[in-house]
Amino acid sequence: MPTELTFIESLPQSTHKYSVIWLHGLGADGHDFENIANELHLNAVAHIHFIFPNAPVQPITVNGGAQMPAWYDIVSMELNSDVDINGIYQSSGLIERLIVQELDKGIPSEHILLAGFSQGGLIALHAGLRYPKKLAGIIALSTYLPTVSQLKNEGAAANYTTPIFMGHGILDGLVAIEHAKGVYDALDAMGYDVKWHDYLMEHSVCAEELQHISVFINAVFPE
Repeated sequence: MPTELTFIESLPQSTHKYSVIWLHGLGADGHDFENIANELHLNAVAHIHFIFPNAPVQPITVNGGAQMPAWYDIVSMELNSDVDINGIYQSSGLIERLIVQELDKGIPSEHILLAGFSQGGLIALHAGLRYPKKLAGIIALSTYLPTVSQLKNEGAAANYTTPIFMGHGILDGLVAIEHAKGVYDALDAMGYDVKWHDYLMEHSVCAEELQHISVFINAVFPE
């Protein structure tokens, strides 16, 4: 694992007030969601710094050891077994360094939002719910969280009330919706402020989901 991540960024057009760190899925890169700011109708868009980190390139077991950008190894398509726990923690540490970079610019932690799709959504949840300072929110799309039970001991009190958006396709053939719904149920039972959304789509993002994400971000990033 590298000690720092490279990233694509979209700089704020006006005073920098907020930051969004958006993580891509397996085999993609920071360009995958680079245009998301144009698709979301955000009231505070002129004040938002968007950061799209590139996952480290590493061999993926289920793909025959082929090298590709990934936040952690996929050892088995049984996603909650043989999990690359070390990879999850290492990538989460790299995301924490990106958060610190924004803090060093004077952006309060409460103005920093983590978002991610698939593997990226897992890291957003894992890193965000353990981060010791309050974050603005967490968006977890088409994902799962094999480390959810560990939050009882590892979850940060500062982010216990942080709003969480979970979205998933009911036709998802890569990450079964049952995996995601199980995470939602566990977080809800622990008292987290998590909202569930499902859509008639596969392992992707749809227009209706983008509308709901817009509402979510506008609520946590006032103009």
